[in-house]
Amino acid sequence: MTLRPPPKPLALHRVVALVRPPQPVFALACATEVFGDPAGPGVLARYAFDVCTEHPGPVRTSGGYDMLVATGLEALERADTVVVPGWHDTTDIPATVADGVRRAHERGARIVGICSGAFVLAAAGILDGRRAATHWAQAAELADRYPRVRVDPAVLYVDHGDVATSAGSGAGVDLCLHLVSADQGAAYAMRIARQLVMPPHREGCQLQYTELPTAGPVADSLAPLLEWVTERLDQPVSVADMAARSQVSTRTLTRRFTEQLGISPGRWLLDRRIAATRALLEETDLPVETVARRVGLSSAVNLRRRFHEALRTTPAAYRRAFRARDEAGGPFGGPGRTPPV
Repeated sequence: MTLRPPPKPLALHRVVALVRPPQPVFALACATEVFGDPAGPGVLARYAFDVCTEHPGPVRTSGGYDMLVATGLEALERADTVVVPGWHDTTDIPATVADGVRRAHERGARIVGICSGAFVLAAAGILDGRRAATHWAQAAELADRYPRVRVDPAVLYVDHGDVATSAGSGAGVDLCLHLVSADQGAAYAMRIARQLVMPPHREGCQLQYTELPTAGPVADSLAPLLEWVTERLDQPVSVADMAARSQVSTRTLTRRFTEQLGISPGRWLLDRRIAATRALLEETDLPVETVARRVGLSSAVNLRRRFHEALRTTPAAYRRAFRARDEAGGPFGGPGRTPPV
């Protein structure tokens, strides 16, 4: 395998988390872990992470301790991405905070709401007429208080490019990894995911986590099967093979995928192959034919067709886009942008 030379240092993408007491700890940690640390030993950082608050000083947290935040709302004026990592109190959002978020958006910053952070984005008016996610238990309240927002109570996250929202705090990690993939590429996002010991992309919707009206049997977890398949992407694994591995019929396997992940097993398998293709195109100079064999897509012709269907671009154009990004010293044209097609 021929490795590409190390890329030139990239201009750091500035991420600022906007907190408010009592700040939920886990929601903030989701953004901190993804944007605040490099993707592993020896990997250059791509983000500069900071925290700000309306009134700088000690900020009480839900974890029983205070954290010292020295930066005020002026940090929003310098951010490429503003993250609102969920607040306990969203009933009275200060006008100065909503104005600061709105001005940052108007300036071109990407605004991200994790969990109840969507309420802050809605108060700023940047979700009007747009689809948005929040925790399933707060979806009805968000829709009632902000009727111009199209609340989707099922999805894990919604990304409009300039504005993004996630479901509960755990889905904040999914959204942040998705944004890293859009900014820096699938390979870099996969490195961060490995550091966190979690998948780079979690399928499904949050309906599987809502409270059920009645008790019932819990469906068999697909996790062992997904791990087994992921380790064999270079092999011609089929849906029938997956069903045999799980010792169920293909019909039963399809039903479990639909219930737990919201997609078919064939769709999930193809998505994993495409993600592996992106990583190889970004990090190696392997011929497309070789890449196709390594991700289990059999031939360059099949890979090009599947890749174009998924991303509306060709493998060669995708690889050139990453070379151009590295030479320019930054992501694709700014925060939250996808590769040119």
